[in-house]
Amino acid sequence: MLTAARGATLILLGALLAQAPLTAQAYQPQDPGYREYTGRPTTDPAGDPAGDPSASQTPAGAATGAPSWSPTSDPTGDPTPTGSPTTTPTTRPTDGPGTSSDEPVAKSWGDVVTEVTRTSPGDVQLRSADTSAQAASMLRCFKLDTENYCLGLGFVDKVPTGAQRHALMSQPDLRAADDVSAEQDIPTGDLTAAAFVAQRAALPKSSRVTVELDEMRAAWNGREKARELREIAEANTPPPNPEPAPAGSPAQTPGATPGATPGATENATPGPTSAPTRTAPTVGPSSPKPTAPTTPVGTSTPAGPQTPAAPLAAPSSAYIMKGYQTSQEKGYWCGPATFQSIDWADDKQKDTQASWAKDLGSTTGGTAISAMVQQTNLKTGWPKSAGTYIVQNVSGWNAQTFFAVHQKHLGVYKAPVIEHVQLLKRYFPYLAFNHSGHYQVGRGYNKANGTIAIFEVFNERRFNSRGNVTDGPKNIPASALFNATLANSFQNIGL
Repeated sequence: MLTAARGATLILLGALLAQAPLTAQAYQPQDPGYREYTGRPTTDPAGDPAGDPSASQTPAGAATGAPSWSPTSDPTGDPTPTGSPTTTPTTRPTDGPGTSSDEPVAKSWGDVVTEVTRTSPGDVQLRSADTSAQAASMLRCFKLDTENYCLGLGFVDKVPTGAQRHALMSQPDLRAADDVSAEQDIPTGDLTAAAFVAQRAALPKSSRVTVELDEMRAAWNGREKARELREIAEANTPPPNPEPAPAGSPAQTPGATPGATPGATENATPGPTSAPTRTAPTVGPSSPKPTAPTTPVGTSTPAGPQTPAAPLAAPSSAYIMKGYQTSQEKGYWCGPATFQSIDWADDKQKDTQASWAKDLGSTTGGTAISAMVQQTNLKTGWPKSAGTYIVQNVSGWNAQTFFAVHQKHLGVYKAPVIEHVQLLKRYFPYLAFNHSGHYQVGRGYNKANGTIAIFEVFNERRFNSRGNVTDGPKNIPASALFNATLANSFQNIGL
């Protein structure tokens, strides 16, 4: 009896042990993506795997040692907090095209079309994405030969991180802590970053890709100008750890008397911001070495003027477009009013602001700077003298570079600059109130005074009985205009 019972027990134990591997195998996931999940989708819209196969060996929640943003750009803001990764509809571990050294470089217009189409997320995927993911996708970046271009932001010296793009979605503060009595009045008409992202994200993919390619067309045609501007910025960048200037001491140009108002300066009083330190800028464009793009069969390279050769020195002062100032007819029409002035001075025909609002796609939310640049290239002759207009980010510049570029564009090319600022009293003391993002016409400068001449298209009194009469020609310290540009979320200009 004891032997029989022991035998039965051993048979039963053997059967259980034989089934153990099968039981364990039944709990193995059949979907390889299960083990690769790290908080991001595992495939992008084009079907490319998102993760490294080696990630399947990493336990969930374990640190992989890889940063959440590309190492090709140095972050200037706080990184994305651990545990709250920035998800992107394109689902790559980096923040989008152009952020990694192994991303493709567009060598032809056909390459641009391919990359823009490939990286644009699907409608369902985009609608379900959060704000941060939408910003990363709608502001994604591309490498055009040697230059980086980000949708909405323009040409950048460094590709922004996901955290930096997400930060753009917040409305800029007044940046006027020294003037607590300043009121925030009506918005004046530029399209905020949040509104830009929302508008693009609301479009069906087919329409969105078309709009993105329209923007990229100007970027592709203007890449040589962007390279030249980058070289000017590099030439004007001070050495590491420069000797700090004494606080509150305005910079002086040899032979110039501080505060002097030469006869060439037009009717405006510079604000309280001191003039930037200036050196003789490199005003003649470097000789570009264009490479003949190899356009794939079935695609065509869009025609457009390249950066013109103009080995001339900028004069000590220059003003263009005299008499072509305009005043915006609606509170959110600074874009149409600015463009009306620019076009009027070009063809001497003053088309209505309503017609330009339609062409620019202006809404009550404002006008996008990419539309301003696109219409300048399509509807005016300014690119004949200044080359293809582009959207240029200035966040990596200093006031000296900003002023040098204005001298070249206005004094050598004799073409206007689309200023894109935050309209605040601290930078524009003729205002009674602080206002929102805004467009102005850059139309001259004076080296001795360190000022840039603009056409202010916003008349505060027209929209607020307590406001000042503010429209017309103004001269603004270059450093003040530069800081007003940095105060705007986009931090870019059109030129």
